[in-house]
Amino acid sequence: MSGTRPGAGAFDAGASDAADRALDDALALANESRRTTADATGPGGQDRNDPLSVALRHGRDDTAPTPEGPAPRPPVQGPAPAQAPAQPHQPQPQPQPPLPSPADAVPWPEARRIARRVGRRLGSETRELGEDLLGMTLARALTALTDLPSFDSSAMDGWAVAGPGPWRLRGASVLAGQQRPAEPLLVGHAAPIATGAAVPTGTTAVLRSEHGWTQRRTDGEWLQVRSPHPAPAPGQEVRTRGQECRGGEELLPAGTVVTPAVLGLAAAAGYDELTVTVRPRVEVLVLGDELLDHGLPRSGRVRDALGPMLPSSLRALGAEVVAVRRLVDDADILRRAVRESAADLVVTTGGTAGGPVDHLHPVLAALGAKLLVDGVAVRPGHPMVLAELPSGTHLIGLPGNPLAAVSGVLTLAAPLLRTLAGRPVPAPYAAPLTADVPGHPVDTRLVPVVFDDDSAARPLTYSGPAMLRGLAAADGMAVIPPGGARAGDDTAVLDTGALALAWGSGT
Repeated sequence: MSGTRPGAGAFDAGASDAADRALDDALALANESRRTTADATGPGGQDRNDPLSVALRHGRDDTAPTPEGPAPRPPVQGPAPAQAPAQPHQPQPQPQPPLPSPADAVPWPEARRIARRVGRRLGSETRELGEDLLGMTLARALTALTDLPSFDSSAMDGWAVAGPGPWRLRGASVLAGQQRPAEPLLVGHAAPIATGAAVPTGTTAVLRSEHGWTQRRTDGEWLQVRSPHPAPAPGQEVRTRGQECRGGEELLPAGTVVTPAVLGLAAAAGYDELTVTVRPRVEVLVLGDELLDHGLPRSGRVRDALGPMLPSSLRALGAEVVAVRRLVDDADILRRAVRESAADLVVTTGGTAGGPVDHLHPVLAALGAKLLVDGVAVRPGHPMVLAELPSGTHLIGLPGNPLAAVSGVLTLAAPLLRTLAGRPVPAPYAAPLTADVPGHPVDTRLVPVVFDDDSAARPLTYSGPAMLRGLAAADGMAVIPPGGARAGDDTAVLDTGALALAWGSGT
């Protein structure tokens, strides 16, 4: 393994801006007034399944009446949507009056944009081809080292034939991987051949085994086409050299996430190693005297849910988690841990608000850190923090409540890690809601949803900031605009499947 780590990759702001704008436009549908349409297409032929079209349509103001439109709609109010029928009936908590967002809270789309742009792609390294590459991104384009296939080969078990039939069988069977070239075929001759074997010189087609039959005569063994199958056309069942690509052709661009299929393609193309962007190193600091690491919650203390959950979520986003440390609520201990960290990103949990043992803000001030995001207009998770440390690395402070912390991962950690790891901006997708979802007056809401058989998003009940029951059953987090959303409204959905251990996309 070789390469350089320091923030070596030049950050191509111009190249990322277009992708940033596309993502922001698509997600903007969750922060604009909504206009319900019953047709599959909207004004100007906009496709309601296209996130960008949805964003443009929802960018219109429906709070003022139009000559042909309905009267203005009030914000969605009322209790949270009912549970799934499969869940046992439980008393539903009554919604509490929402607290106003701090005046300096950053709008949710802007917070994601800031997180995407503050980092620089890390350096590259060359690694041996293998599973360790999964989830990393190509630092260089994957270019074909040779033609694929590199020789003409049979696509089926059967017979290599030359010219029109019937054909006289000559020579031994042609097998895949045999070192000695097969004898050339003369017109009117055929030879048994296995799938993947190089076709003999003179071959015009391959007759698959179930389409032919042989007959022994006094002058030798002959091959004929079995009725009612037609004679093979020239080139039939032959994989010609260069059919998939020619040597020097770009197979995949730089920035492609390495998946099992990418490993397979690289191996087929002759690669023994790949040059990839270094994984961002992340250190997780779990704060809180109230946290237990085993046993039942008791005596005013709760189990630590984030320590077990966050590392795998961060790895799925392309990070290398170098340490997970539990710290007591002590400002000096926290300051020393942040100052001495060699990670590209420090992620803390808890301590982001203004309570008596919330030490993150004083520690960042003492270290001379620069606050880039200090509160986001999103529920749950509004007291999240993004700061640049004096070393040039970054710190993300997540709220201590579990679902609020996941909101922070989706809002700040995922975009920043994507930039550091050189990952592309994923295409967002939209889905119609199956039920009304109440909203916060001024903040975006992230609500766990599950997809039904029609790919509509059904909101799940247990979506409080301290709850994980809804998230554990969810397919994604729906982005709900201020004021709420109604059944049938399309909304952006963030893929929480990417937070599971996987090699796939980010969020």
